[in-house]
Amino acid sequence: MADARAAAAGGADRLEVVREIERGGLTPSLDLVRAMSAEVGLPLRVMVRENDGFTVADAGELARLQDAFAALAELGVDGAVVGFARGRELDLETTAALLGSAPALQATFHRAFDEALDPFQAIAALRKMPQVDRILTTGGAGDWHARARLLEQYTSVAGATLTVLPGGNLDADGLRILTASGCVREGHVGRAACEPPVPGAPVSEERVRHLKAACSGT
Repeated sequence: MADARAAAAGGADRLEVVREIERGGLTPSLDLVRAMSAEVGLPLRVMVRENDGFTVADAGELARLQDAFAALAELGVDGAVVGFARGRELDLETTAALLGSAPALQATFHRAFDEALDPFQAIAALRKMPQVDRILTTGGAGDWHARARLLEQYTSVAGATLTVLPGGNLDADGLRILTASGCVREGHVGRAACEPPVPGAPVSEERVRHLKAACSGT
């Protein structure tokens, strides 16, 4: 809750809610989501994930994920954060099974996307899932100038209904580069919003304010 308050005070536009960030983020408690929604008033995207990887172990785990997804829809959150992959391809079957448990809830497809051998084919496939309105991606390797060039290609393929959301060690310098390039409309930050800037450290209102300023090129 303290992190949510600091992020909101610093000017964050939306929050991703997870537990155990050191494991890549798992499904948080519904009580936390409910309390956060009531207090900060920001749109919430909530992780629906039960293990460190991008696969589902069995039917029981999928059922638990479906229950969590449906419960989040009942809470009226902005959306969920989901994503599955098998080998070097997206697991669209599992994704569809999860989305079907609450057909009105929008979703961000998280960095399981970066497992895809052919990211452009993956984007085309996700465009066919109306509930998926965002793709979270590192934007490839290299510096943010190189990533901006690839993100521009991703955005071109994604079209108007699917937002490409860059993340993965995104900091103020990266935000300035992405803003100047015009390749994306949003950015996803994690440790750059914390003090000190390491996973699990407290969110800093001042750091969030600094990141927001970077989005306007300052």
